[in-house]
Amino acid sequence: MGPTRKPNVCRQLSRRALGFFSRDAGVVQRTNLGILRALVCQESTKFKNVWTTHSKSPIAYERGRIYFDNYRCCVSSVASEPRKLYEMPKCSKSEKIEDALLWECPVGEILPNPSDYKSSLIALTAHNWLFRISATTGKVLEKIYLASYCKFRYLSWDTPQEVIAVKSAQNKGSVLARQAGIQQSVLLYLAVFHVLPFSLIGILEINKKIFGNVTDATLSHGILIVMYSSGLVRLYSFQAITEQFMQQKLDLGCACRWGGTAGTVGEAPFGIPCNIKITDTPPLLFEVSSLENAFQIGGHPWHYIITPNKKKQKGVFHICALKDNSLNENLPIVTASGRVVKKNFNLLDDDPEQETFKIVDYEDELDLLSVVAVTQIDAEGKAHLDFHCNEYGTLLKSIPLVESWDVTYSHEVYFDRDLVLHIEQKPSRVFSCYVYQMVCDPAEEETTNRSCEKE
Repeated sequence: MGPTRKPNVCRQLSRRALGFFSRDAGVVQRTNLGILRALVCQESTKFKNVWTTHSKSPIAYERGRIYFDNYRCCVSSVASEPRKLYEMPKCSKSEKIEDALLWECPVGEILPNPSDYKSSLIALTAHNWLFRISATTGKVLEKIYLASYCKFRYLSWDTPQEVIAVKSAQNKGSVLARQAGIQQSVLLYLAVFHVLPFSLIGILEINKKIFGNVTDATLSHGILIVMYSSGLVRLYSFQAITEQFMQQKLDLGCACRWGGTAGTVGEAPFGIPCNIKITDTPPLLFEVSSLENAFQIGGHPWHYIITPNKKKQKGVFHICALKDNSLNENLPIVTASGRVVKKNFNLLDDDPEQETFKIVDYEDELDLLSVVAVTQIDAEGKAHLDFHCNEYGTLLKSIPLVESWDVTYSHEVYFDRDLVLHIEQKPSRVFSCYVYQMVCDPAEEETTNRSCEKE
């Protein structure tokens, strides 16, 4: 299946040095990634476990950086052995970072400060501050106080690298109010910002009096997505909502009077008032029913992915055209991450009695499909990470993971260029991180170099 000729890395490097790819910068990048792909997949290349650590707090990974202690400590995984980039001062539980996003400099925009051209961590603290932190030094570059009327807890991209949504915890009301049968009408709040420099779009409340018995809501690509316990998902235009229901335009750092109180927008203790209050049901863009509210939208022309709203259909995904809800029979197989698999390979069929697939992902830069397979041996499980050709499905490389794998634990595996990282959550909130890095056999490289010199 597929081409079998092994790429000649030295020849590609020589052609690059001679300027064969200079007419298009994208060609150089693709050539570099092609060289890396060949090195990753060659038989002599190994992935060595270079670092293992354990923590009592969650461990996060993002683009070559490993975060510990609620993002207070940052370790680079790019070096031959992970090294600490920075460690922020210790803080109280009320000041810890709850959630964070990595922001990277946009291309082609003129930014006000030199530090703006470097990566930043956008962090949400437990006491409702939004920080922009240098990704290399841990220094706080910007900070915004959100509000005191709710507890903000989650960060997500509305538009990747451009607009963020900060979501509050759901408003359950006090114990006494619940015992008295008093229902809270406001379920949650969404604060929306343009990033770098930070500018406020607005804070929106999700009110059950307007939307009905809604169970959750989020913002994605300018669409307000509202979810119900029945599996119903409804979509609304966030821009239309802001235009119709914004009570007052607010600017960060400017004086404001709201509800008889005066202060500066984004500074404590005033914070940011909820300035988008929906008083009537906004125009509905689209609605669909899906099991467990599983819903994704995208593509061109627009398509959406759902799981039919029946328990026996769990794990089944349908791709439908947004314009007429028709099922696209040409794209019937989709991974849990939303990636379309255009072909079905017998090579990817698992056998529950021998080994099972636990994580399937796609490395877009190297165009490789990565599959974590686990084999249960008595009480202990052993796992390996397999790389498959995305075009033909051929198994190209298998990497054994040295640590045991308990299928009852929570696992995350990242394959990022020449790095494999496994994060495991054990009982009693014990987190483990295993880092593997690519190691090439020097004897193989020497043989390859000699064969290249003969051409």
